[in-house]
Amino acid sequence: MIDVHDADLVACYPRHSTPTLRVNFVASVDGAVTVNGKSAGLGGPGDKLIFDSLRMVCDALVVAAGTVRAENYDALRLTAPARDWRRAHGLPEFPLMVVVSGALDLDPDQLVFSDAPARPLVVTHAGAPAGRRAALAEVAEIVTVGETSVDLPAAVRELHARGATQLLCEGGPHLFGAMIAADLVDEVCLTVSPRLVGGAAGRIAAGPDGPPREMSLAGILADGPMLFLRYARSR
Repeated sequence: MIDVHDADLVACYPRHSTPTLRVNFVASVDGAVTVNGKSAGLGGPGDKLIFDSLRMVCDALVVAAGTVRAENYDALRLTAPARDWRRAHGLPEFPLMVVVSGALDLDPDQLVFSDAPARPLVVTHAGAPAGRRAALAEVAEIVTVGETSVDLPAAVRELHARGATQLLCEGGPHLFGAMIAADLVDEVCLTVSPRLVGGAAGRIAAGPDGPPREMSLAGILADGPMLFLRYARSR
């Protein structure tokens, strides 16, 4: 098994020639997605390396509003070497930040908006509160898909039309579950943290029941007792 610190992470988690929606999550051995409400308690140095590499190679980072609030997201900024890599590969210096929100319960002063190096997108639906829409329009571009709920397939098509074909989703569980239900997920990058958490922490996906989707194991890396698994679907 390859140690994550010795691996070529771009080769292990590559960009693809076809549109791809990749999801990245960390979970404990007993399936918990958070410790004390945040995912940070499950990660480690190897997990951070992969986290940063996935952000470097994506065209757009898609995150639910609840995760933006709970994890206190700051601006989507990359290191200088990561920006150099993107420029060398013909990509914009920064990926596009995309926040999915039906209620638009977001703080325009949060750093993810106020310190953003590129204007983020907020994806919502036609029934979202008008006052919140106006406030967020000062710091982000508002994209409306769906009448009473966010139409995720339409959102993905809109991102593809903008040239963002390599999509990375960092959660949360309800957004991941909705993407599974809409049959949008192509890859899952799962960090298995060597911890037993117990308690009431949720699983990485939450949503409606549906048919299982078969996936193939595309890669395994390790950092001591922590495992990094990549699963892919064949379309």
